[in-house]
Amino acid sequence: MAIAERVGAEILSVDSMQVYRGMDIGTAKPTPEERERVRHHMIDIAEPEEPFTVARFRRIARAAIEGTDARVVLIVGGSGLHFRSVVDPMVFRPYDPEVRAAVERDPIDALIEELKAADPEAHRYVDFSNPRRVRRAVEALRVGGVTPSALAVTEERRRFLEYRPELPFVGFGVDVGDIEQRVVARLAEMRCAGFLAEVERLAARLGPTASQAVGYRQLLPVVRGEIDADTGFEEAARATLRLVKRQRTFFRRDPRLEWLDGDDESAVETVIRKARL
Repeated sequence: MAIAERVGAEILSVDSMQVYRGMDIGTAKPTPEERERVRHHMIDIAEPEEPFTVARFRRIARAAIEGTDARVVLIVGGSGLHFRSVVDPMVFRPYDPEVRAAVERDPIDALIEELKAADPEAHRYVDFSNPRRVRRAVEALRVGGVTPSALAVTEERRRFLEYRPELPFVGFGVDVGDIEQRVVARLAEMRCAGFLAEVERLAARLGPTASQAVGYRQLLPVVRGEIDADTGFEEAARATLRLVKRQRTFFRRDPRLEWLDGDDESAVETVIRKARL
């Protein structure tokens, strides 16, 4: 916000769950007042019932960047995959909701055998110990006949692995200490702000993507009466910490990012100077 207001920039959120209307407290959306001060993109553009794929996210985000008159767009957040979907070349597996539903019902061992039969080299590109990746690979196979080996040798995949962007950018990561304490404190603030009531209000409307959002997923059992609220928020804290670690690892691999001390009061000035804003 400080940078955007200084240089007249707009903000594009790459948080995968801020796209959903009504999921406000749990996704830590910018306030209405902040969005009035600085124009934001990729927030409140879908209903929580809708599945929202990375491919769809990329398409809408790219259109927002191309359509703005702002001199600078700050891509902020969030999900490392969604960030890379905006700036980097990416090949998406074909998608069909009916096929996905069928794949979700099938036993994982049978799906692995299906992959092996179609692509003997699939194990080189798909982690068979990760059920979600196995299911997505089988889905692509059933919908479009696309094998993991075929996806792995595309030019777009090679450029993706080499961190060669389609949209030039200057990137910064913000490093902060006391992550565990910060997570616990923020969840306490969210609880006081009515996070549980928000989950209860949305519970019946959370679709296949939204229901997996960290925090919401852990509080849904509270709404259903399966666990108490304290346990739900403890689970949410643990899940948030796991997510933080995964995302930090993801971004740390990106050689294009320069890391700054988030507690350094001059960080804003550093970004403005180094990005030549």
